[in-house]
Amino acid sequence: MTDTVLSIVVLLAIALLIGAFFAWRQGYRRQAVLMVVLALVAGMNVAIWTVPNAAGNAPLDQIERGR
Repeated sequence: MTDTVLSIVVLLAIALLIGAFFAWRQGYRRQAVLMVVLALVAGMNVAIWTVPNAAGNAPLDQIERGR
């Protein structure tokens, strides 16, 4: 289940970046910048959950193991 949610968040971030590109070209600068910021926040959220720490344990792995 969590893999599906993280995949959807990554797709959302990609869609936001594409939408920001088109918004920027249309002249909606503020909305485009906000969309890029949101895409970065979503990407960092996925990275936090999937990148392992110094001990080699990712938070997502700990959830899947039931800890």
